[in-house]
Amino acid sequence: MDSAQRYIESCPIGCAAPLATTDIVLPEGPLLRCPECRQLVSQVTAARYWETMARFDLSDFNQPEGRELTRRFELARRRLRRIAALLDRKPEKIRLLDVGCSRGHFIEAAVDSGFRAEGVEPAPQIAAAARERGLTVRTGLLEDQCFPAESFDAITLFEVIEHLKDPALLLAECRRILKAGGVLVLSTGNAASWTARTMKARWDYFHIAQDAGHVSFYNPASLQRLATRCGYAVERITTARVRFVDKGNIPPPLYLLAKVAAELLNIPAHLAGMGHDMLAFLRKT
Repeated sequence: MDSAQRYIESCPIGCAAPLATTDIVLPEGPLLRCPECRQLVSQVTAARYWETMARFDLSDFNQPEGRELTRRFELARRRLRRIAALLDRKPEKIRLLDVGCSRGHFIEAAVDSGFRAEGVEPAPQIAAAARERGLTVRTGLLEDQCFPAESFDAITLFEVIEHLKDPALLLAECRRILKAGGVLVLSTGNAASWTARTMKARWDYFHIAQDAGHVSFYNPASLQRLATRCGYAVERITTARVRFVDKGNIPPPLYLLAKVAAELLNIPAHLAGMGHDMLAFLRKT
């Protein structure tokens, strides 16, 4: 691919309609929208995309501490309980693979909870750091690992698919190595959320300079269409959290009011599917 060429040329969900320009204008140009599934994509070039992706292998990448580390483990344990409930099995009977596992915090939580868990991470330095912590983590892309068919009961993809121009390739490989009735859990941002609709180009999730590698932005409908196309049944799609402003961009009193308003709308956003954090539970059909 020409490094100056746009990294994504067509709808990542597989729709045939040409992409249309939106009013969400970023440094790379306006976001593009698929008129069929409403998926949004960046106009970033291939060169810029790969430049930002290199950040995931920096020695100081993804090292949470204190309250943030505690929050991540609490979130991981909640997700693990849902996986066990969906499979109706005890954790020790579940073999789990975390794809794009970074330093392996989710794997650690899974092992601590009794799961037989391992991971795959494409960034060599970060994968090595996970292994140094005693975790089972392979280096490289999932497609290159050659796992036997139907190896896993559950696979997780947390904050991965927004980096991909052809997510169907990865979801197809996940389906191949999932057992019949196995569960795929993935998280990504919700580009149809109240946050995205209010903040538009101010939402940092859209900016590749702030969120490295973010080029493809889903909504519940586009995610469901992708899942169905790839051979999964959607068990549940949930969303959470709302934000309207960034701290430092407005006077402190106004920021406080906006933050309180967002907190009050967190429950309605969850119930209406309009939160900006999206979590999907899919099952191999």
